[in-house]
Amino acid sequence: MRRHTRRIYNLCYRFTSNRHEAEDMTQEVFLRIYRTLGSYRSAHGGFVTWMSSVTRNLLIDHYRRTRRDRMTDSLDDVMPKLEEKESAGRRPDQAVLVGELSEQVQRALSRLSPDLREAVILRDLQGLEYAEIQDVLQVPEGTVKSRINRGRIELARLLEQMGVRPE
Repeated sequence: MRRHTRRIYNLCYRFTSNRHEAEDMTQEVFLRIYRTLGSYRSAHGGFVTWMSSVTRNLLIDHYRRTRRDRMTDSLDDVMPKLEEKESAGRRPDQAVLVGELSEQVQRALSRLSPDLREAVILRDLQGLEYAEIQDVLQVPEGTVKSRINRGRIELARLLEQMGVRPE
């Protein structure tokens, strides 16, 4: 569990954009994994892929349950601040820049459609291979690649609108 907690939490956080929801969802994921561990079959893919599928399914359920609440909330009211974890070698000005960029990326991610967001998160933030993402999302590999490409393009467009430009 300890080995995979950070990965699951990050996936939950990137999808929910809320630290408390991500913590709750992470606990729920590990409870589900514990209860359904007997259903895991290594012949159908790696353990990390299976865990990602369980996480994705719970996130989809959570998204559907909270859809009505989100429609009535203002984005500014629900947008969390990213927690900073300082590196021993990072200067304060660098930490501020990284924090601001991270916050802008999170804000832009939250504006992507759920299909594009989860594809980009699984590939670019979680580092899963296309085949693993295909297993998690249960869509053809071409669809995975298309969603990642469209998600990256939309994310870049949103970041540019926010004034974030590559250096």
